Amino acid sequence: MVQGLARFCYRKRWLVLLVWIIALAGFTFWARQAGDGFSTTFVLKGADSQAAYDVLAQRFPSQAGGTGDIVFKADNGITSQGVRSDMEQLFSAVGKVDHVQAVVSPYSPEGLAQVGPDHKIAYATIVFNVRIDSLDNGVIKQIQDLAAGANRDGLQVDLGGDAFSTFKPKVTSESIGLGAAVIILLIAFGSLLAMGLPIITALFGLGIGVAVVELLAHVISLPDFSTQLATMIGIGVGIDYALLIVTRYRQGLHNKLDPEQAVVTAINTAGRSVLFAGTTVVISLLGMVLIDISFIQGLGIGSAVVVAVTMLAALTLLPAVLGFAGHKIDALKIPGLGNEKENEHKFWWKWSRQVQHHPWPPLIIGVIIMLLFAVPFFSMRLGSSDAGNRPSSDTTRRAYDLKSEGFGVGSNGPLLLAAEVNHTADAAAIGRLQTALQTTHGVAFVSSPRSNADGSAGIITVIPTTSPQDAATVDLIKRIRQDVIPGAVKGTDVRVHVGGVTATFDDLAAKLQARLPIFIGTVLLLSFLLLMIVFRSVVLPIKAVLLNMLSIGAAYGILVAVFQWGWGGHLLGVGNQGPIESFLPMMLFAILFGLSMDYEVFLLSRIKEEYDRSHKNGLAVADGLAHTARVITAAAAIMVTVFASFIITDLRILKEFGLGLAVAVLLDATIVRLVIVPSIMEIMGDANWWWPSWLNWLPQLHIDGNEVIHNAEAADAHAARTAVKKG
Repeated sequence: MVQGLARFCYRKRWLVLLVWIIALAGFTFWARQAGDGFSTTFVLKGADSQAAYDVLAQRFPSQAGGTGDIVFKADNGITSQGVRSDMEQLFSAVGKVDHVQAVVSPYSPEGLAQVGPDHKIAYATIVFNVRIDSLDNGVIKQIQDLAAGANRDGLQVDLGGDAFSTFKPKVTSESIGLGAAVIILLIAFGSLLAMGLPIITALFGLGIGVAVVELLAHVISLPDFSTQLATMIGIGVGIDYALLIVTRYRQGLHNKLDPEQAVVTAINTAGRSVLFAGTTVVISLLGMVLIDISFIQGLGIGSAVVVAVTMLAALTLLPAVLGFAGHKIDALKIPGLGNEKENEHKFWWKWSRQVQHHPWPPLIIGVIIMLLFAVPFFSMRLGSSDAGNRPSSDTTRRAYDLKSEGFGVGSNGPLLLAAEVNHTADAAAIGRLQTALQTTHGVAFVSSPRSNADGSAGIITVIPTTSPQDAATVDLIKRIRQDVIPGAVKGTDVRVHVGGVTATFDDLAAKLQARLPIFIGTVLLLSFLLLMIVFRSVVLPIKAVLLNMLSIGAAYGILVAVFQWGWGGHLLGVGNQGPIESFLPMMLFAILFGLSMDYEVFLLSRIKEEYDRSHKNGLAVADGLAHTARVITAAAAIMVTVFASFIITDLRILKEFGLGLAVAVLLDATIVRLVIVPSIMEIMGDANWWWPSWLNWLPQLHIDGNEVIHNAEAADAHAARTAVKKG
């Protein structure tokens, strides 16, 4: 099947290229016409914050919609000449925008608490009649324009709330990543043409993949950073996959194969590794659909689509493009680059022999280094960063700072307590709850209870003393739920739920943390079974799973050290110390496990090829490492630079993804694949290939197609060469 696909794409290269061009143009045009549909929606079934939202939706319809803030600071005071009239005009104009139900002014009796102690900072609350994720972009833009127009000397006006974020991703990240990939490919191949083929393939796959993600945003919940995440993954994976295939194609030409047979060999060997690794990534990402949270499902589906399209481009478009290149793949050579010496004189050949002769020291040192990196992982705290980590160019960051200055950092993440009162006699419990909250450690302000029309429900707003992303705020939520509420409503039928954005993200983190072991366990088990079937070994899959966990654990540890502990965070432009985004470990695991399998399969398939030929484990490990180390290093260098380029973005989430992916790939492709793996395999000897006879009933998957290639009928090879000459 793989050989047939390779031959078809090679022989029908004009048709294949045309199909990809039409697909790229068509999906891109369709996505542009469809417009922006990104949103972040989710329902946390069984969560206390979801119960609070449900109470609001049923008994306080006016409170169930989304809210935002108009935060302003007047140097001469908010009641100074001209300031009050300007702001009231702004509130009136905003109140007329679609979906705005009300604007609670700090100049009104119900908004007195929205005025700072020095009367220089205040805020108005915008109440929408729909949730934030349901707001049309035109509505948001209209309010942003109104607020921007109110700014003048002595009066600063900014908008608070996620709906109004003006973050615009830096295009330089993609440019830096691509630029670095070009340089690395030039060093590896020494040819402009050979360098360009992986870039072209990756860009085609990325362009279509991102367009599909933009279209999916109209069908499923996808956050607004989905395209940046897809770009990061698509560039790295796309170039990496194409690099492996182009490298094997060039080796085929150097071994005197004609171009068609070289293409078939490359797809049937490196292409199979790409297919296996890419499928593993896709399956891992789609496993996130099992997490019953809509935007997590959307991220998994969107990322899986990009990986699948780039993988398809490597397996179909690339063979076609290689057909156009033919023997000219090394054309446009750059002097001094891409030169390869005989194996005996290569650094990696010498290194493989060094590992073979002294396996224990590199193994011990490598494992110790990885474990040290992983230590911080055990103190990982999941949550959600707040607007205080956004760049100062974002209006929501400036609004955050103004509210923190005027009302304390806790004002940026108020807790909303929704109470259900079944009997009028129990209404006094709400008063007792208010009193108890006022004396609770970590509470800065407690509003007076507000009841609905029939007195069946009440609302209390609580302002913490700490920021939304602070661990102390999470502790406060737990304290209110476990101690304060039960004590205040004891002996009554009153049910009180803690809601608000901060509580919601805390519940989200708890839910994901509870499901993370199940998700990881499932992926590990499936990967173990696949590797066992592929390599007909029980030992190698166990080693692969454990070492993949080691590299991922090290990446988690470095993320905790930088973003949660703040070590070196200022060097990377990280804002305040805070939790790791709750969904990030799951996403990183799904992506990294597949990428790790890419290098694992590429290395082990070559080692197995040598072992099947010589039946000498030591020689097979050394030769396999010497043959693959160069391409693994080049592929990893590309991925590391592409992922690391996203650290310079302003969005904290992308910084976390970029650093986590870059560190994991760097450690996995160097310390793990080139040090620990060959050391362990040398020590284990022939035990690496232990396969009990009672497992012979399992099917065997051929990842490396060398056997098929070498045993092909002479007539078929001759026909292929004849077809190339005629073409």
